[in-house]
Amino acid sequence: MDYRRLGRSGLTVPALSFGTGTFGGVGKLFSAWGDTDVAEARRLIDICLDAGVNMFDTADIYSQGESERILGEALKGKRDRAIISTKATFRFNDEPNNVGSSRQHLIATVEAQLKRLQTDHIDLFQLHAYDALTPQEEVLSTLDTLVRAGKIRYTGVSNFSGWHLMKSLSVADRYGYPRHVANQTYYSLIGREYEWELMPLGLEEGVGAVVWSPLGWGRLTGKIRRGTGIPKESRLHGSADAGPQVSDEYLFRVVDALEDVANETGKTVPQIALNWLLQRPTVSSVIIGARNEEQLRQNLDAVGWNLTPEQVAKLDKASEIPLTYPYWHQRGTFLERNPAPV
Repeated sequence: MDYRRLGRSGLTVPALSFGTGTFGGVGKLFSAWGDTDVAEARRLIDICLDAGVNMFDTADIYSQGESERILGEALKGKRDRAIISTKATFRFNDEPNNVGSSRQHLIATVEAQLKRLQTDHIDLFQLHAYDALTPQEEVLSTLDTLVRAGKIRYTGVSNFSGWHLMKSLSVADRYGYPRHVANQTYYSLIGREYEWELMPLGLEEGVGAVVWSPLGWGRLTGKIRRGTGIPKESRLHGSADAGPQVSDEYLFRVVDALEDVANETGKTVPQIALNWLLQRPTVSSVIIGARNEEQLRQNLDAVGWNLTPEQVAKLDKASEIPLTYPYWHQRGTFLERNPAPV
């Protein structure tokens, strides 16, 4: 396993981390990915640890807390070998204050997460979304309190825009609060908007990307090909509308390039897609998921080798998308003073 610094922090994380969204299968929202129980979770975690994958990602709302509870159970006796990454901000129940990034909600949420995870600290705590109704001074002072209490060690964000993250960092700098070191972000060969603003920000401010849905919401598994459509068993039939929208022609153009490179290397389509991400600037870790041992072992084989520059260029070209304003203007008129990060 390759290891990298998480942003500009001193924390070392594996290039691949394991997402536990498949644990639990309780409820309707954030629970459709799988129904892994404690016994299977232990098996998957053992495989990860043996391969050097020691960071495990979850969230309070995954299966209404069951993902965290199962992860805590499965890590018994192994907690000292693991980095736990979790998130909170979305509404957890109907209680009026059980939502957002207020001091009330964050403190209560972290206390509940520690109990479910059966641990005394969270290694990486991320705000799952930007709360525009809570002042950033309140958010960051609360995180500072939790860090000083030893309940969380590093902080990050997820699903923030560039100005959201920059505002948060500026408030942290102004008052001496802990800076976010991680941005858990959507990024894939068919979702490259991260490169426009968040990647340059990450390079400048030392915020590492922890990539979620690296296979493009399940579209880059190798099962979807030009002329075949979406397989009957695919979860995309029920979830495509809730995720990033991708035109068929664009998807097939990228898949065609992935298949060409897969044939050249003897690797699978998802392994190629994951390896491409691991070579991008700012990427600290890519979250892989698996409903079973076979899927996990296949994904683990995305490390230990690199695509050639020519293969990367082929994938870059196939996955190019038109820039929105002001990025097309900046790159077309003043690239000498605004270099693109990739």
